[in-house]
Amino acid sequence: MKIYSIYEPEFAPYGKILPGYDLREVLQTLEACPAGSGVEYVPSEPTLEALPFAAYARDNLYGGMAVQLGWCNGTNTRLNCLEYHRDSEVNLGTEDFILLLAKAEEIVGGVVDTAKVKAFRVPKGVLVEVYGTTLHYAPCSAKPGEKFRVMVVLPKGTNCELPHLEKRSFEDGLLWARNKWLLAHKDSAEAAQGAYIGLVGENIDIEDCL
Repeated sequence: MKIYSIYEPEFAPYGKILPGYDLREVLQTLEACPAGSGVEYVPSEPTLEALPFAAYARDNLYGGMAVQLGWCNGTNTRLNCLEYHRDSEVNLGTEDFILLLAKAEEIVGGVVDTAKVKAFRVPKGVLVEVYGTTLHYAPCSAKPGEKFRVMVVLPKGTNCELPHLEKRSFEDGLLWARNKWLLAHKDSAEAAQGAYIGLVGENIDIEDCL
């Protein structure tokens, strides 16, 4: 699998780089967040949300909407699932990391062929926006066995408790958490937990590409 850089034109349909911010405090704070084997996600991290950057995220990046600053840390090389939100997600890593991405328009008949997925390397210290129309999931390590620490900025409440709702559409069956619609591969832990199986083809593993 080819791994593109976010500086290559292939990234343009999926997201963009966000320049103009002093990220030194954010990176130092993120570096202190734990990272183990596997993947751990925390939607809201008080030490990140106490930084001046949190106000920029709210006002400049999300136009005054309430946001949460959390993190997704650990080690990973597999796709497993793809998710989407009703908005963009903003990421920043203390080390290079890789995003496995597809487009919402590539959901055909309720499934995505994983052959459509592309890999993009995000350099450490670069703030990047992943569009709301982009399918994404947990970051991947950029080097074998290397731990990543990635800040995740989203509207407040995203990825938290699942709302109670009357299912009125196919899409309602994909809702896995608040503002989180999920398509799982049959071999993933999420599928074993009851998530909708919406990825067909190989459960991509980029370990041999690193």
